[in-house]
Amino acid sequence: MTASVVYEGNLRCRAIHTQSGSVIETDAPTDNRGKGERFSPTDMLCLALGTCAVTTMGIKAQDMEIDLTGTTIDIQKHMLSDPRRVGKVDVMIRFPKTLNLSEKDRTILERVGNTCPVARSLSPELEMNLQYVWGE
Repeated sequence: MTASVVYEGNLRCRAIHTQSGSVIETDAPTDNRGKGERFSPTDMLCLALGTCAVTTMGIKAQDMEIDLTGTTIDIQKHMLSDPRRVGKVDVMIRFPKTLNLSEKDRTILERVGNTCPVARSLSPELEMNLQYVWGE
């Protein structure tokens, strides 16, 4: 089992990671009757995309003896209605200015990010816009 989840009422869930015991809470967003005090489930979906991309890039980077420490990710979720769903996710991955990679290495890492397990698991109807900023 990956996690156990308890619905705590008031549109909040508490998820416990089985292996580590770490906890994540979610709330419904304020535009959908929630308090917006925690990440929403759709926020988590978008976070999963961004963190999966950089994590899989980090795995490949280790194999290439490249250190991606200090890389940051900005994520923007765009909701659609009828039916309510995430329609687009913008993911901006910014690499440290000190990271000086060849075009070949950048291409390899971007391909890994674009084909991470989460990206491959999401619906083709979801517009995923992954952008990579190298040392700017």
